[in-house]
Amino acid sequence: MSDTIIWITGASEGIGASLADNCPYPDARIISLSRRKHPKYETVQIDLTDPASWDVVREHVTKELAAFKGKRALFIQNAYSSDAHGPLRGTDPVVHQKAVLANVAAPLVMGEIFLRAVKPDYEAGLVLMSAGAAVWCLPGLSAYGPGKIALEHWAQIMDREMRDEPAPRPWVVAIRAGGTATGPVLRTAEKAGNMAQANHIRENLKNRLTPDAAAKHIWAALPPPPGISLISFGDEPTDPEYQFDHARMKRVVVPGWRLVYR
Repeated sequence: MSDTIIWITGASEGIGASLADNCPYPDARIISLSRRKHPKYETVQIDLTDPASWDVVREHVTKELAAFKGKRALFIQNAYSSDAHGPLRGTDPVVHQKAVLANVAAPLVMGEIFLRAVKPDYEAGLVLMSAGAAVWCLPGLSAYGPGKIALEHWAQIMDREMRDEPAPRPWVVAIRAGGTATGPVLRTAEKAGNMAQANHIRENLKNRLTPDAAAKHIWAALPPPPGISLISFGDEPTDPEYQFDHARMKRVVVPGWRLVYR
């Protein structure tokens, strides 16, 4: 039995594939969770747009970790759906619904599945792949950016919850890889026409990392320092038009109530 077991959602292309290929643990058992069968790695075929697939992941991860006797168990939630990129009202509602399931709900459920299944007998780490879209307010990414915000907030909550548990405890971190020239990103730039994010991608392709370079940066940053729930390799937006800024959101505070309506 290998000392290290690693699950990667979306390991069939992009950063997910490069994370698998650049894994720093030579004896690792890498399991791809993806729609397509991986040519090199063990695969559990799932579709994160379909909640029935989530139960497949739960059964598989729970069974494998119940028998695991190694030193390290990692889960990398990397997959997302780019099918709904574009203006909301120009997107098919079924496509949008599936993208919301894959990008908002599924990552949190994948994390929950892993954290419930791990034991304190080995190092356990959960990596949630975020993106600059968590802080860049980009039109056309309504089924993508909000999911990254939710993912980062969830990682922070889990990190704080884990602090109350006896050591050794699982670590949880969200990672923004920075601008990377992955297949889905290039396809988005191609099909999104003259939308701002498409133009931005096309204009800055020369400055984007290769997936292999991004994967090496990510592995070098793991495990995260204690108390760190977010690692970002990207720049914050400086143009106010694209900043996601809570301070600029209109809010109403009702005297005598604890709720704040944003």
